[in-house]
Amino acid sequence: MAQHSGFEAGQDRTEAAAYVAELTHELAGMARRHGLDTLGYLLDMARLEAENIVGSPPPSDGKGKSAHR
Repeated sequence: MAQHSGFEAGQDRTEAAAYVAELTHELAGMARRHGLDTLGYLLDMARLEAENIVGSPPPSDGKGKSAHR
């Protein structure tokens, strides 16, 4: 997979989610400016999910331990 500016291999889950939140915010605005309201809505939902990941602790592995990726 090609690397995109603003995101480098090796960044952790939270950094990746923050980057996704930033991009989807910009894309949602672009979609709405062009009358693509449903697409804007879906991108906003992706942004909210990414922001939720940024603000939450790492996921558990099911055994009470954090699963770092």
